[in-house]
Amino acid sequence: MKVGRYLVIFTVFMGILIVFGNRGLVDNYKMLKRLDDVKKKNQEIAAENYEIRKKILLLRSNLPYIETIARNELGMVRKGDIVYRFAK
Repeated sequence: MKVGRYLVIFTVFMGILIVFGNRGLVDNYKMLKRLDDVKKKNQEIAAENYEIRKKILLLRSNLPYIETIARNELGMVRKGDIVYRFAK
């Protein structure tokens, strides 16, 4: 009788450890969710890196693209262009 009671207590204790303990089922679920989040973030960063590489290659070799960037982002004008200033 006592052995059965101890066995049940031991089984319940081990079950609690398996579910809630360190590296248990709950911890495993949280780590899998975190791994999915990290993989998703990694894919986003890889896509951003790809876009930046494309821009770098264009800036190194494509003169019309460089001119477009200089005009739009830096406000530069070509010699002979007419510049209009509007008062605010």
